[in-house]
Amino acid sequence: MTTGAVIFAFNNEQIDYVSMAAWSAHNIRRHLGIPVALITDVVPDNDSFDAVVLTNTVGTNSRYFSDYDASVTWHNESRSNVYELSPWDCTLVLDADYVVASDQLKTLLDSDEYFLAHRWAYDITGLNNFDGLNYFGSYRTPMWWATVMMFRRSDHAKLIFETMNMVRDNWAHYKNLYRNSSHSYRNDHSLSIALGITNGHTNNYRGIAWPLASLTPEHRLTQTAQDQYRVDFKTQESKPKWMTVHNQDFHAMGKQQLGEIIASSS
Repeated sequence: MTTGAVIFAFNNEQIDYVSMAAWSAHNIRRHLGIPVALITDVVPDNDSFDAVVLTNTVGTNSRYFSDYDASVTWHNESRSNVYELSPWDCTLVLDADYVVASDQLKTLLDSDEYFLAHRWAYDITGLNNFDGLNYFGSYRTPMWWATVMMFRRSDHAKLIFETMNMVRDNWAHYKNLYRNSSHSYRNDHSLSIALGITNGHTNNYRGIAWPLASLTPEHRLTQTAQDQYRVDFKTQESKPKWMTVHNQDFHAMGKQQLGEIIASSS
């Protein structure tokens, strides 16, 4: 059985997701020892990936990114096609802006589960309450994050992604049904709805055993050493503070700052 990681990367006018994915691929191999496939709509100009799967973008959204202070084109609707696009039997699906700085994700690959994702996310500085992000819609539907997913080829996993596709293709209906006020289609929301449908609308689905460490864009992220990062932030009293994140994976939600780190390391 083959095992590998997959990163989706579709560049837009502001963000070079392919370069971000190439940087991440190096970290994934170093810590997890598995091959990495890029799913994209352009041929990369480097050999950072073990496989490249070319596909067309599915739909186009616009999303405001606070770190760029601009709305940018957001090609995010291909993620639910990963079951067909992945070249691996056991696949670890990661956002391009997910920083792998440890071997913790090996736990997912060593498990017997057919599908895993994060149910909870949190701000690593402890300043932001993620309650509004860990639920969505007027009915407070539980959020399942598509930032990190692991699946094994099986009827169960296939059904989850088929249901995600159904939700995506009928998004106006499901957005209204779940009273979702989000302006753009999000994979997190379609995954959450799909898991609810395939699990009989219960909340006892097994997820990744630890919450998703996240860093929001208003905090300043810099790299100080390999697998070591500094986070500068201000307290609620506007006092400047900083912390070190060392050998810990996290979701860098500020794309601009991560891009600067990648550019300086190349």
